[in-house]
Amino acid sequence: MKIMILIFCPFVAILTYYFSIILRPVEIIVVHNDHDFHSVLVKNFPFSDKNKIKWWINNQYLLKQQYGIPRPDREGAFIIIFWNFGEGYKETDGYDRLCFNDVDLPKNCIDKDSLLFVKKEKYTGLEFWGDNGIYRIKENGKYEMRKYH
Repeated sequence: MKIMILIFCPFVAILTYYFSIILRPVEIIVVHNDHDFHSVLVKNFPFSDKNKIKWWINNQYLLKQQYGIPRPDREGAFIIIFWNFGEGYKETDGYDRLCFNDVDLPKNCIDKDSLLFVKKEKYTGLEFWGDNGIYRIKENGKYEMRKYH
């Protein structure tokens, strides 16, 4: 009986921790706009490409209503990049941080940790650039994925 408890307790603890991470809602910290290019800083974004795309599909109306994005250009093109907000705004390192002009200095940069790149263009349609490749949703609703080279 003691052996079962010793095995069962850590298993339940790990499972509880796993689900607490997976089930946390995505937190949108801020949206930075630069014409038809949008940077969305988030916490708790889904891990898998499939779940990131599913989150976009389920929340694109909310993004339009609450944040006014995307704002397509004349041809309907736009780019949205979801960035991990991580440890928050930092000072520039003069090298590889993404800095925003609409945030007061000195802490106006984040570490470049992109989570999902959503792109729509006239000839390519809607694309999702994830960790494993570039995804397009076909007419039948299925994904077409092209691996990075």
